[in-house]
Amino acid sequence: MFTESFTPHFSDTDALGHINNTKVPIWFEGARTPVFRIFTPTLDTANWPLILAKIDVSFEAQMYYGETMEVRTAISRIGGSSFDVYQELWQNGQRVASGTAVMVHFDFKQQKSAVIPENIRQLLTEHLVESSSDAS
Repeated sequence: MFTESFTPHFSDTDALGHINNTKVPIWFEGARTPVFRIFTPTLDTANWPLILAKIDVSFEAQMYYGETMEVRTAISRIGGSSFDVYQELWQNGQRVASGTAVMVHFDFKQQKSAVIPENIRQLLTEHLVESSSDAS
């Protein structure tokens, strides 16, 4: 599992004084960088082998400015050419949001999905959790 901590900026809040719900998918994407590095260690976008097929986010509690956030990232499923990245957002010891991103290993030259190579599959497996409840 990968973890990342940060403090939200004032600009991350909405008119109600809470963290704006549009920020969570952005924070989740940023916290997927270690997963991206498994496929492309240099993060060279000219050789990028991934596309995002789907994301979902569940908001579980209010989030506040000035309080540290922690994103926890794990792999929850590995298929032939796709895999799921499960993520949780924690603040003050409480899970405040969770979500899953379906990523596809993609061959841009052929314009189709590609089988995940065995060496990469092994690296993903090191971060595999049995279910979303195991990631907490």
